[in-house]
Amino acid sequence: MEDRRRTAYHEGGHAIVGMLTEGADPVRKVSIIPRGMALGVTFAAPESDRFNYSEPEIQAKINVALGGRAAEEIVFHEVTTGAANDLEKVTSTSKSMIMRFGMSEKLGPRVFGHDHGQPFLGREFSAEPDYSDEIAREIDDEIRRIVEAAHQRAKDLLTEYRGELGTISEILVKRETIEKEEFEGLLAGKTEEEVFGREDVPVPVPPPAAPEVPERKPERGPAPLPRPGLAGGTAE
Repeated sequence: MEDRRRTAYHEGGHAIVGMLTEGADPVRKVSIIPRGMALGVTFAAPESDRFNYSEPEIQAKINVALGGRAAEEIVFHEVTTGAANDLEKVTSTSKSMIMRFGMSEKLGPRVFGHDHGQPFLGREFSAEPDYSDEIAREIDDEIRRIVEAAHQRAKDLLTEYRGELGTISEILVKRETIEKEEFEGLLAGKTEEEVFGREDVPVPVPPPAAPEVPERKPERGPAPLPRPGLAGGTAE
């Protein structure tokens, strides 16, 4: 039960940050039903196919990815291994921002590293550095700066919406899945009853009344026979 609750807060953190971060892909559904190795999932997808993202939109993705870990830190004051996949995505995305997309003011519009493939030798693609150790340290510093800033933004946002995080996560524990419109309603402050409707509460049925038994009158025996000498006239 504790893992289930942690998962609900983790996914709730992703979803709230996704809903409130400008440039993030819209959240479609939140679920804590296990799928493969994942204990829960937050479905987010753009309105249409996207092949080009701006720097703020990529930063928004990093913010959302760190929302689950931030929620665990705020509520449970510790983190679990459940954020491992999120951290892999965050590290890879921030690295691409610096090394492939030139999205660093400090390092400028440059690409670092060249990919060389040797398929005929049966070797995997490998990255060959074309920069100095000093540049490598600057790249690491920039990646750390991006990740730490996104982590802090996620924590600040979830701290501000701490009450909504608790309400939504506890509902998620009970219902397992929350759709987009339902999530938006809860985040806007609506009650669970307003969002999901009044639950059908069974009306207790009183036990059937005992059948009425007609009152039995005592049976009368045969009329007593007249005593001799008393029937008709008077005795002499």
